[in-house]
Amino acid sequence: MNMIDAFAPWAGLIGLIGLAGFAGLRQPVAKGRAGAGIRLLGLVGLIGLAGFWLPGVGATGAAGSMSLWNHQNPRLAIWGKLGWLFLIGLAYLVLWFLR
Repeated sequence: MNMIDAFAPWAGLIGLIGLAGFAGLRQPVAKGRAGAGIRLLGLVGLIGLAGFWLPGVGATGAAGSMSLWNHQNPRLAIWGKLGWLFLIGLAYLVLWFLR
């Protein structure tokens, strides 16, 4: 068992950050705020569901918090920045395809 496989279950927990994206339903980002294109990356968070079958890929669920990118509330905007952790899950997805 190598280090990457040992970290996979913990990487899947990173996907829980994506649940912060639900805060955007109650307090949506103002229409005039920049960053609408990057907020669409929140849809990538749905790939995190593959984490139930592929270890580590669940971290892509963190992209769900990207819907809070450039939010007018600074606390929610921080969660949007944490959404970049979804790249960890994409790395596991690429590794799975290369096996």
